[in-house]
Amino acid sequence: MFRMRAGKRWAMAGAFFLLAAASTVRAQQQPAESRDPSAPAAPQPAGSASPSDEKKTSVAHDAAHPIAKEEHRFWDRENDWLFAGVAAGRASDYASTLNLRRRGIDEAFLTNSIVDNHPLFAGIEAAATVTSVGVSYLFHRTGHHRLERWTSAIHIGVAVGGSIRNYALKTPH
Repeated sequence: MFRMRAGKRWAMAGAFFLLAAASTVRAQQQPAESRDPSAPAAPQPAGSASPSDEKKTSVAHDAAHPIAKEEHRFWDRENDWLFAGVAAGRASDYASTLNLRRRGIDEAFLTNSIVDNHPLFAGIEAAATVTSVGVSYLFHRTGHHRLERWTSAIHIGVAVGGSIRNYALKTPH
C-alpha cells in the first residue's frame, strides 16, 4: 500500500485547499452577461454619478490613459517566467538552507528538526511555491493584475535574498 509521509500529506492537503478556495472565490458573483438588464440599478449615494455618467468618465479615462486595465490569460508567458522564478528561488533557498545546516548553523525561521527532515522541508518549500501561485491566481481572478505580478516578483526577491544571506553567513570554527 502507498504510504505518504506526514509532511507530504500536509503539503498535498494545503495544495488541494488552495485550489478549492481559488475556484470558489468568484462563485458568489454573477457574470455581467447573465444579469437582468431590466432590473433597477443599485441605489447611488447622494451626490454620486449615475452609472451612465460613470461609463462616460471611464471612456474618457481610457482614452487619456491607454495603458489601462489589461486583461490577460493567467498562464501567459510573463506569469510562466515569474512562477518559474518563484520555484527557482525556493529551490535555491532549500539548497542554501541545507548548506547552512551542514556547516553547523541554526536555521532562523524553522526548527532544525524540520530542516533536517529533507522530505518535510522540501514539502514546505513546494507548498510555499504553490501558495505564491495561488495568491497570484486570486489576484488575477479579482482583477488585480499588477498585484498578481508583484506577488511573484516579491516572492522571488525574498527567496533569493534569503539564499544569499544563508551562503554569506560565516561558518563557526
